Amino acid sequence: MAEATPPSTGQRLKGYLDAVLVADVFVVIAGAIWFGVAVVCHSRGIEGPLNLFQSLWEPLFTPAIGLLMGAAILSGILGWALKWWRAREQR
Repeated sequence: MAEATPPSTGQRLKGYLDAVLVADVFVVIAGAIWFGVAVVCHSRGIEGPLNLFQSLWEPLFTPAIGLLMGAAILSGILGWALKWWRAREQR
């Protein structure tokens, strides 16, 4: 039997980063759902969910959205750079 090689530090770091980004996506989705429910509750005179959402906006949801947007932009830039580099090597 062949022994499996342990993952490199880079592979482990990428795995951790992927896990953080997946959790971040779920935080953003949960925040969007919570906001929708809070707006419906607000229209019916129930203020608690919207007040709690507003208190968590700056410390939780703003960084989560920023991280998600930054990861998407970085992924696009790295994908473009890799494609450009491979095309350059084929010349």
